[in-house]
Amino acid sequence: MGSTMSVLDWLFGGPSDLSRGECLHWRSDLVVLHAASDAMIALCFLTIPFGIYWYLRHRTGLIGEYRVVAWLFGGFILAAGVSHLLGILENWYPLYGLLGVAKGVTAVLSGITIALVWPLLPSLVRVPSSGQLAEVNERLRREAEAHEVTLRELEAARRELESRVETRTRELSLVKARFETALNGAQVYVFSQDRDLKYTWMYSPRGEDAAAQMIGRSDDEIVPSPEHDAVVAVKRRVLASGKPEDCEAAYVMPERRALFALHIDPAFGLDGTPDGITCAAIDISRIRLLESEQRRLTEELGTALQRYETALRGSHVTVFTQDRELRYTSINNPMYGRKIEDIVGRDDGAIVPEQDRAPLVTLKREVLGGGQAKDGEFRIADGGAPRWYDMHIEPLRDVTGAIVGLTGAAVDVTARKAGEAHLRELMRELTHRSKNLLAVIQAMARQTAHHTGRIDEFLEQFSARLQALAASHDLLVQESWYGASLSELVHSQLGQYLDRERPQLTAEGPSFLLKPEAAQSLGLALHELATNAARYGALSNPAGRVAVNWRRLPPSDGSGVEVLWAETGGPVVTAPERRGFGRLVIERNLSRSLDADVKLTFGAEGVQCRIIIPPANLAGEPTPGVEPPNTAAR
Repeated sequence: MGSTMSVLDWLFGGPSDLSRGECLHWRSDLVVLHAASDAMIALCFLTIPFGIYWYLRHRTGLIGEYRVVAWLFGGFILAAGVSHLLGILENWYPLYGLLGVAKGVTAVLSGITIALVWPLLPSLVRVPSSGQLAEVNERLRREAEAHEVTLRELEAARRELESRVETRTRELSLVKARFETALNGAQVYVFSQDRDLKYTWMYSPRGEDAAAQMIGRSDDEIVPSPEHDAVVAVKRRVLASGKPEDCEAAYVMPERRALFALHIDPAFGLDGTPDGITCAAIDISRIRLLESEQRRLTEELGTALQRYETALRGSHVTVFTQDRELRYTSINNPMYGRKIEDIVGRDDGAIVPEQDRAPLVTLKREVLGGGQAKDGEFRIADGGAPRWYDMHIEPLRDVTGAIVGLTGAAVDVTARKAGEAHLRELMRELTHRSKNLLAVIQAMARQTAHHTGRIDEFLEQFSARLQALAASHDLLVQESWYGASLSELVHSQLGQYLDRERPQLTAEGPSFLLKPEAAQSLGLALHELATNAARYGALSNPAGRVAVNWRRLPPSDGSGVEVLWAETGGPVVTAPERRGFGRLVIERNLSRSLDADVKLTFGAEGVQCRIIIPPANLAGEPTPGVEPPNTAAR
């Protein structure tokens, strides 16, 4: 026990009872043990920093403070390893100073490491264990597998969505193309404006360049002044009220002036208040032109239809349709003395008198049976009075060509028939009158030749009398030989004296219609009076005047017509010594042909002639209530 304590005391530097040799032997063994231990420790301490260095080189994602601590920890271990190496050398070499420095550095690094590691201990405690990490990894693996399934589903959904988007994109492109085609075809402009009415977007059928030129501009630069105020006022109302409105405005296009119909909608912002407008402008110039053309054509059609109906009424043309049973289905004018409502729905058996029915029905049946148009004239008692109708009948066919009835036009030719009868009577009358006219001309020729001594004088007087006779005949022809107006007769015979700037002759009286014989004889008498006045009487000098007046005599005086010829202001008149042709025409011819009372006097102031035409030679009476025209010369 004492020996052991001596060795221990020696090992730890205390007193010992061992001998010096024994002590040296033991010391040598201990140094070797001490050196071997330090060498092993130093080797471990030097190996650990290299492991830390490898770890730091290959470990990613390590936060900064842990990385610093790892470097310090490696440095501390490296310093400790160096201290142990110096401890080994110190057994044989006196390196007490260097060993102290190394141990001091090791102490400082260890202190710093402890100072940095100590606050990190709570977080290091929370670092999961390997089991926890395995559990977490397993959970993450399952989640990853679930996520992979989800990703595959999402990928499938993405592909399906892309397919749908592609399909919808193609459909949208097609719709957009159709929409643009429709807008281009309809000449529709679509645009947006902000609250300041500046154009922010536009689609123009004229192309993108034309639309781009509008962006950023306002209506003040685009809309002409006559329409500017009205259009801007409507847009401002839409912005203020938030309600759409419509209006029309004219715009000046590069090639023409166009009329647009505007539909203006408000565009609302996020706060629900209008912050602009969206407008569709439709070019209605062609529509308005077509509407105008349609109105014009409608008016023309209405006018043509009115003229057609007027022509039908004026020409006594009746258009009708009948079915196969000859029942009237339509008619435009009354016919057969019956009203339209009394004809439609009934057949010819109920309308046409029995004695006139057979020829008409037979013709219509032939048209229905043969399918060919036919014409015919029919005499039908119209309310008791017979009337004549010229009819054109055609088959009425449906869309398949089958005959479903008749259509016809009936022209009332009663007046024509009467005219034809009158014409035949006129022809007989003309033959008779031609004989009489030749007799009159022969008489005029004989009397003119009897009272003239030279050929040229005969030709002049005979030609003038023929012209006077022809003027009377012209009036009679105009009235179809029914008679001649007394006023027109006076103007035709004396017109050359009435139409001067300062006429010497005046004529005035009411309207009377003379029979042909009276007009012919009175015309010759007026001609002879005017010729005599021009040669010898009032018309032979500028101061002379002639007044021709006529009036209706009261019943007490015979109710005839009195014609007065009065000359004044001419040369002094003396009664002729012999009766010339003119006097014979006035006194004898009028008295004989008209049974007229004729009084011819040759006073000093001028010739006076009073002719009273009996009522039997008057073809008509004055129109009641109508003021007689003033035929005095102006």
